[in-house]
Amino acid sequence: MTVPYADRIADAVLEKFADYRSRFQTITAAAQLRFEKADWHAIQRAGASRIDLYEDNTESAADAIVDQLGEVVYDATLWHDVKRRYAEKIRVRNDPELAETFFNSIYLKVLKYGELDDAHMFIRSDYEGRTIATEDRLCRIYTLENGLVALLKRVLDDFAFDIPWENRRRDIRNLVHFARSHLPPEVAGGPPLNVEIIRSVFFRNKGAYIVGRINIGERHVPFVLPVLNNGNGAVYVDTLIVDENDVSVIFSFTRSYFMVDVNSPSEFVGFLHSLIPMKSKAELYCSIGFYKQGKAEFYRSFLDQLQNSNDQFVIAPGTRGMVMTVFTLPSFPVVFKLIKDRFSSSKNITRDLVKDRYRLVKRHDRVGRMADTQEFTNFLFPRNRFSPELIEELQKVAASSVTVDEELITIKHLWTERRMTPLNLYIDDALARNDEEAVFHAINEYGKAIKQLAAANIFAGDMLFKNFGVTRHRRVVFYDYDEIMYLTDCNFRRIPEPLYPEQEMSGEPWYSVGPNDVFPEEFTILTACNPLVRRIFNELHGDLLDVVFWQSMQEQVRNGEIVDVFPYRKIQRFPRL
Repeated sequence: MTVPYADRIADAVLEKFADYRSRFQTITAAAQLRFEKADWHAIQRAGASRIDLYEDNTESAADAIVDQLGEVVYDATLWHDVKRRYAEKIRVRNDPELAETFFNSIYLKVLKYGELDDAHMFIRSDYEGRTIATEDRLCRIYTLENGLVALLKRVLDDFAFDIPWENRRRDIRNLVHFARSHLPPEVAGGPPLNVEIIRSVFFRNKGAYIVGRINIGERHVPFVLPVLNNGNGAVYVDTLIVDENDVSVIFSFTRSYFMVDVNSPSEFVGFLHSLIPMKSKAELYCSIGFYKQGKAEFYRSFLDQLQNSNDQFVIAPGTRGMVMTVFTLPSFPVVFKLIKDRFSSSKNITRDLVKDRYRLVKRHDRVGRMADTQEFTNFLFPRNRFSPELIEELQKVAASSVTVDEELITIKHLWTERRMTPLNLYIDDALARNDEEAVFHAINEYGKAIKQLAAANIFAGDMLFKNFGVTRHRRVVFYDYDEIMYLTDCNFRRIPEPLYPEQEMSGEPWYSVGPNDVFPEEFTILTACNPLVRRIFNELHGDLLDVVFWQSMQEQVRNGEIVDVFPYRKIQRFPRL
């Protein structure tokens, strides 16, 4: 009796998945036109719309299945058959791993986020470790048969846009000069060598990125060629990135997702992983817009880590938060964050507002300064891997979200996030080692992070060092979102002069303070911890203490200006003489 229902549900899920993929590709395909028109606001809107698309499609599909079939959809044996029939139907697709994840989302929505069960959903993928190759070649291949200049001419011709190059000859000259001074001598001198370049261009914010690798025998050199629009109807090569760490930063978890045409996701991600093996496949799926697939890949890697390790989950290093409690598995580079039951009296916030702010960050341009997160419901952990101190802490501060039984700990709602070194600990360690260069770099990065967030219309709110982290590339990233707000919603003010001395000595402010009022002069408390820190901050970013800076940034945002924030250093950019 369940077979006809199973077929109907499998067909309905697959039809909705095909619709989602078609809409996803339609939004993505228009990226080049948006780039050529320099329509930066449309690019940001398209990114948010593409993220919303997944939830919209899975929600409507789940509702339709329940409406059509009624109570029968809650029969567990039925979903066992649905999974089997669905698995048969997706075998011919180029994106079966994405289809599995879409199925999982609908199953969880229909069953109201019940317990994860591999018998009824794809906890482990049928395609783990497999690459789905297609007849269409992923890469264009170039050789040095006719020399480096000829190779570069072909590349710029093959990847030409529908608007002209600003100065093609200059760009080729810059690339030749860079190759001769930064790449192995074989690149300038001739074979044996070939260059593989992904046929699809990666679009994000104001940049278009050509991605590939140089193959020198068994050695592979990854590269990214950023192309920019000059705003006057022409494009130019801005630089060439060949260092693996710099390439990794371009695909960082702190940046918005790329718009890039992907035929076979597993093949695409496999090639990217060969370029930057330090990046997990979960992060790479996210970076090209398949953030739900990234979530699925993350969960599978988490299960593998549990099986291949024996360390204990512990409270994460750093100052304990007033809104979130955070723990980690030392052998796994991720933290788990859940909302506390009660907040500090200084926090005028609700649980729903915290969730909304994390979702805001998901959809917003993160400009390389906010960490991406994944949201989970009913996440299961083996109890024997939790330290007694952590169990006690969770039951004390988040009892409503945590269920502990003999074998499992279930957390009703949490986020995962890449683990970083808390900035306050990083600075304390640098000070203890008398490493002034490290302190200078950290404070400079901290100030730049605040300014770049402001340029993206984000005010961090609580800007204490403990709410920022340092990545393995020594970039400073904001990761505590419970107090963020749009910069344009803030009311930046100077502290009024007291009318008489007694007012200034009072423990209470002598002036009215509105809910969105911000007094930049008070930010001096951020650097009160150490004279060296204060001196460096005041020298590099003292303008953050002045209301004029913040009001000018607000004006800039309100005028629709989108500041250039590129994922590489200014010093790496080519001259445009």
